[in-house]
Amino acid sequence: MKIVFFETEEWERAFFERKLAKHELHFYSEKLSVDNASLIKDAEVVSIFINSRIDATVLKQAVKLLAVVTRSTGTDHIDTAFCTEKNIKVLNVPHYGVGTVAEHTFALILALSRRIIPSVLKTKECCFDNEGLMGFELSQKTLGIIGYGNIGQRVAEIAQAFKMKVLVHNRTEKEEKGVVFVDLETLLSESDIITLHLPLTPETKHTLNKKNVSKIKKGALLINTSRGPLVDTAALLQALENKTLAGAGLDVLEEEGAIKEERQLLSKGFLDPQAAKTMLMGHILLDFPNVIITPHNAFNSKEAIDEINQKTVDNILTLTQKELMDRISRVKQA
Repeated sequence: MKIVFFETEEWERAFFERKLAKHELHFYSEKLSVDNASLIKDAEVVSIFINSRIDATVLKQAVKLLAVVTRSTGTDHIDTAFCTEKNIKVLNVPHYGVGTVAEHTFALILALSRRIIPSVLKTKECCFDNEGLMGFELSQKTLGIIGYGNIGQRVAEIAQAFKMKVLVHNRTEKEEKGVVFVDLETLLSESDIITLHLPLTPETKHTLNKKNVSKIKKGALLINTSRGPLVDTAALLQALENKTLAGAGLDVLEEEGAIKEERQLLSKGFLDPQAAKTMLMGHILLDFPNVIITPHNAFNSKEAIDEINQKTVDNILTLTQKELMDRISRVKQA
């Protein structure tokens, strides 16, 4: 098959060339649009990322097209109705980095609970006394998980290995050993550590806000490795200042709301380093000694990135020779 990739970076091309060696591959760093749609006129497969806008005008240029394969979870940049009408498959990466993000969640939890950052800084200054470095065990503590998708479930598994009690607040509930489903207020009031694992939607924005942070158990920790706008920053500051929260581990900040797919962060030119530096330097959360901020890096493991690319390859390889011949036959009949 002729497969045309758009929005590719140098580091991922070698992977596709190795895995799809039997096919005719073309790579473009630019996004696919109506202006360059002629590049796909005889392609059987088009692989894109979220900056490409695949509407009917673009798709009509590709008369042999079997599938649009996006290297993202979301598909709202693709005219899926037109694809359905023309029998063009739309294939995506429904989830990735489950273990990666869950492990980063616990890296933040452990860094706070065992005072890892101040311990390291103190040692680097050649100070070896333990004053101010007392931590606490996770065993028998209560972890509250808000959002129980793939990542939330993996976090629960890890928590149970630490012998933690697990409370979950989720849109749907199910019977599960070692997990208790509760309403949000109960979770906030009973959890020693609260961790967020929700997608960002109009309904989930500011899940934690000025109205409900007062319900949080005194001295709890807050972890957010999902999306920054799930937490109202003003409410977070309030909870830290009045010591409702003993600390926070944040991989995301509210100002990052424009990020839809983590892989955007690996795209050349996506993030202006100076703009990011300016944003962080003006962020008051950096001044709190009990707040750890990582640079939206929870997703960023070799395994997670390989998972995105491998799923893309798997999606392409699901297309059979029969489907290709049927497509060509339909084009000839039209």
